[in-house]
Amino acid sequence: FPLVSFTNNVAEQSVRMAKVQQKISGCLRTSAGARRFARLRSYVSTLIKQHRNVLTHIAQALAGTPWIPHPSEAPG
Repeated sequence: FPLVSFTNNVAEQSVRMAKVQQKISGCLRTSAGARRFARLRSYVSTLIKQHRNVLTHIAQALAGTPWIPHPSEAPG
């Protein structure tokens, strides 16, 4: 049978965090809570991919000045 290597692709990484949250708390309590969790994880994931400091940018977002990536910005 063919050997298939394990992949840790981005889609799997994104879903994994939500599944871990579900496992820890038992569920995502409400649809609104699930949407908030997904929005926050998406923002953090984007910051990481763009090589930004997560804590700094979360603090700035809470202060009302969120970092929004420009379409021409690419990690590199």
